[in-house]
Amino acid sequence: MTISQEDALYDFLENVTEPFAPEDVVAHIRKKNPQKTGRLAKEIASLIDSRNIAFRLDTKKWISRRGCFETTPFVISPTRLELLNGILIPGHRCIPFANPSLLPQEYTFYWKGAALPFTTIEGPPEEFYPYYSLFGEEYAPQYVARDNPENESAYNCDPYDDPAEVSIKTLDMRNLYRETAFVPGDRFVVKTLDWKAGAFELTRVDKDTWPEAALNAWAQAAEGGFEDSFALLGPGASTEEQIAYAYWYGGKRMRDIPAYALEDFLYEKTEGIETAAYGIETRFWYAGKEIPDQKELEENRAPPDRTMIEELLFQKKIPISEYVVQSYVRDAFFRNDPDIQHIIERIVPPSIPLQEREWCFIAEYIVEVLEEYQETYTLFADKSMGPIRQRVGELHTAVIDLTARLYKGDIDASWLPKHTFIILAQIQGHAAGVLEDLDTHESPPEAELEAMDNSLDSMIETYEDIKEMIDDALDSFRQNNLSVVKLHAGVTGHVLDIQISIGGTNVWRRIIIPETYRLLDLHKAIQGVFGWKERYAYQFTGEAFGKDTGLDLKRTVGDLSTQGSMEVSYAYGTKWTVKIIILSRSAGDTKKPVRCVAGAGAAPPESIEGPVRFRKYVSALTRGDSAERWTALRELGPDFDPEFFDLDACNRRLGS
Repeated sequence: MTISQEDALYDFLENVTEPFAPEDVVAHIRKKNPQKTGRLAKEIASLIDSRNIAFRLDTKKWISRRGCFETTPFVISPTRLELLNGILIPGHRCIPFANPSLLPQEYTFYWKGAALPFTTIEGPPEEFYPYYSLFGEEYAPQYVARDNPENESAYNCDPYDDPAEVSIKTLDMRNLYRETAFVPGDRFVVKTLDWKAGAFELTRVDKDTWPEAALNAWAQAAEGGFEDSFALLGPGASTEEQIAYAYWYGGKRMRDIPAYALEDFLYEKTEGIETAAYGIETRFWYAGKEIPDQKELEENRAPPDRTMIEELLFQKKIPISEYVVQSYVRDAFFRNDPDIQHIIERIVPPSIPLQEREWCFIAEYIVEVLEEYQETYTLFADKSMGPIRQRVGELHTAVIDLTARLYKGDIDASWLPKHTFIILAQIQGHAAGVLEDLDTHESPPEAELEAMDNSLDSMIETYEDIKEMIDDALDSFRQNNLSVVKLHAGVTGHVLDIQISIGGTNVWRRIIIPETYRLLDLHKAIQGVFGWKERYAYQFTGEAFGKDTGLDLKRTVGDLSTQGSMEVSYAYGTKWTVKIIILSRSAGDTKKPVRCVAGAGAAPPESIEGPVRFRKYVSALTRGDSAERWTALRELGPDFDPEFFDLDACNRRLGS
C-alpha cells in the first residue's frame, strides 16, 4: 500500500459503522486515489490483522472500533476528589469508546441534551496521574503535559523532574452534582454519541440501583475478556489495544450495563489482572506472572505490505519503513556527508553483513533519494530539526548494532537483564517513530521539537543504562565460563547460578549455590534473600514433573537440572509465587557459602496480600493521597524504598 492508500484506509475505519469486507475499503480508496489496486484487498486484510485496528467477525468481515463502540454504554464513577471540587476529569475514562487520536480535553459531554461546560483545576501533577494511568502509567505525565501549552512548558523546563503544579481541563459539574444530589458511590452511565468526534451523553445511576450479582457477572465477563486478549494477542502494542480487545472478547455482557467503571474493576475488583512491567512500558497482565521476553525487535514499524527496500531490511532484522531510510538521507545532508557507504553503515551497522547485491540495491535506493531531496533540501530550514534527527539516528543505529551483536553472540540469553530485547525494541520503535516524523522539510512547532528532544534524552539514558547492564552480564557470563576451563586445585564439584524472581514484581536476586543443595535448603535461601520469616506454607513445582505436584524437598537442585527442569516455581502462602531459573552450571568450590551476586528492588513484606496489593502500595507512596500514603507506609514499613537493594545485607542474612 502507498502512504495515501493507508491514509484512506484509516479514514474509512474512522467513518464506517457497519461490518465491512476488504473490497469495501478498496472501493473507498479508489474514490480518493485511483491507482493500481490489484493486490490491495489482500494487503488491507493483512494490515488490519497485523496491527489489530479492527475486529474480525469471520473469514471475510471485520467491524471497526467505531462500529463496535459507538452507542455502547460504559460507566464512570466519580472520585471523592472530583465530588469535593465539583469536577469530572475525562482522563482515561473513555478508553476505548473514543477515537484514540483525540486527547481527553478534546471530548464533549452532554447532560440532558446540553453540552457541559469546562473549567480547570490546579495541583501537583502526581494528584492527576491516576486519572490517566489506563493509557499506561509511563504515559500519564505526557497526557498531563499535553493538556495545555503552559503544562508543556513547565515539563520541558526539566525533563527529569515533574513541575510543582500543573493545570488540567475538567468538566464543571458543580450544578449537576448539586441538582442531582450526587453522592460517593453514584455512577454515570455514558453513551458514545460520536466515536470519531469524542462526544458522550451522561445519565446518573444511584449507587443502590444495580444488584451485586449483576455487577459480578460483568466483572466475570471482563476478567475473561482480558485473559483472552492476553492469550490471543500477548501484551499487545499498547494498553489501549489491550482494553479494546478485552471489551471485544468479553462479549455483549462486557459491552452492556450494569457494569463497573473500568478503572475500579482493574484497580479494586480483580485479583486476576494487574499492571506489569513490560520493558520501559507497562501492560495489563495475569496477576503474579511476568510478561515473557522476546528475542527480536518488534515488527510494528515494518508494514505487512513491505516495499522491496523494507523487505530487505526486515530480513536483516531491521523493522523500519522507507521514511526512516529517507530520514537518514536528510541527516546526511545536514552532516554535509553524502557518502553512500557512510549512510548505509548508519542504516545497517557493520555488525550486520550485507551481500554485494544487497549493498548495491540499498545504494541505488539511497542515490535516488539523494537526487530527489537535493533539489529541495536547505540547511537553513533544517537548523531546528537537524540536530535532533542526527542524535536520534545515532541512537537508532546503536540499538540496531547492539541487538545484532546479541543475536549472534554465544551468551546464554538467560544471563541478560530482564526484558532486554523488549527494552531495545521499544527504544528502537520510538527512535524510528521520531525519524519518520523528521522526514520532512517543514519543521514542526518549536514546542513539539522541544518535546522530541526531551524524549530523546530519556531514550538515550535508558539505552545507556541497559547497555551497562548488558556489559556487566557479558562479563559475568565470560568469567563464569572461564572457571569451567580453568579448574583450580581443590575444586570438588559444581555450583549453580540461579535467578530468583518474585512473580508480578520487578524484584529479583541471583545467587550461587552448590549443585547438592536440597530444595529444603533452597527454601531457606529464598527466605533469606527476601528477608522473609517462614510464616506460611510452601511447595516447589516444576513443569517437567507436573505443575500440581509438590516436589520432594530432599531432591537436590542439581538433580532437577540434570533431568531437564531448568525452571522451578516456589509457591509461598496463597499469594506469592517465586520463579527460579537455573542459569548455568560450572566448576566451583562447593564448600564456599551460598552467596548473592546481583539483584534489584526491595522485597515486599511477606504479610502483604500478594503482588497486586504490593504494587498498589508502592504506587501510593508517590501518587496516593495522604491517607493512602499513610496506609502504604504502615504496610511496607516507614523507611521502605522500592528501588533499594542491599547486597551486603542480603549476604549477611544468607550467612546467618
